[in-house]
Amino acid sequence: MENKFELKKTFPVEPSEIYDAWLDSEIHAQMTGGSATVSTKENETFTAWDGYISGKNIKLVKDIEIIQTWRTTDFEANDHDSELIIKLKPIADGTELTLLHSNIPDGQPDYKQGWEDHYFTPMTTYFG
Repeated sequence: MENKFELKKTFPVEPSEIYDAWLDSEIHAQMTGGSATVSTKENETFTAWDGYISGKNIKLVKDIEIIQTWRTTDFEANDHDSELIIKLKPIADGTELTLLHSNIPDGQPDYKQGWEDHYFTPMTTYFG
C-alpha cells in the first residue's frame, strides 16, 4: 500500500518569497538548516537536507505551484519516487502553503511529522 497526506500552513510572506526560497539553493539551506542544491528549471534534479532528500522538478508555475519527484536515502533502490506538490495561495495575512505528498512506499518513516519538524517549523522562524 502506498501512502499519502496533505498539510497546510500559513506564512506571513507573499507566495513569491516561498517559491523563490524553495528553488534557491542558498535560501533553501538557510530556510531549513540543511544544505541544498536546487534548481528553478523543470526536469532538473535537486537535493536537500544534506543529501537525504533528492528528486526532480516536474512542473514549476511561478509563485503558484511546484511539483517534484521526491525520495530519501531511506527508500529502497527498487522503490519508485514519491510525488510532492506544493501549492501557494495568497491570503490576507500572507500565503497558505498546501503540501501534498503521495505515492510514498510502505515502510517509510513518518514524513508527515518530518515535514512539520524539518520544514514548517524552521520556515516559521525564517519567515517570521
